[in-house]
Amino acid sequence: MAKGAGAELKPSQPFESLEAEAFLALLRTAERLQERAAEILKPHGLSPTQYNALRILRGAGTPGLACREIGERMIHHDPDITRLLDRLEGRGLVARSRSREDRRVMKTRITAAGLARLQALDRPAEEFERRLLGRLGQDRLRILIRLLEAVRGAPG
Repeated sequence: MAKGAGAELKPSQPFESLEAEAFLALLRTAERLQERAAEILKPHGLSPTQYNALRILRGAGTPGLACREIGERMIHHDPDITRLLDRLEGRGLVARSRSREDRRVMKTRITAAGLARLQALDRPAEEFERRLLGRLGQDRLRILIRLLEAVRGAPG
């Protein structure tokens, strides 16, 4: 380096901190899992977001849920849940109707066709999860779950 050209360069370090490395590893892992999940869902004509909404509605049972409640439970918060539900309704996978308790509220329920679509995916999804995570073993999976819950619960 020429005299007076500035401070001497330090050897490059891949990350500023262990936290930065862990953060990037989480993001990369989440992205990879999303890509692989999308591959499983594509032949069934669903996006990961649509699949998530259908699973939420299956879990809600017969009473169904209001749009706001679905949005609160989504993994990825879609700013336009109404449009997502419109597409699912147009394909016959969900049905919407006015709430009896409050006519201003539209309740969304999964249809028999939506249930059938999810049932066709239950085994492939289970195999996918087992293939990716099963090799960690039960104890390490429990630790991973607790660690991820701690990260989600940390102040932002």
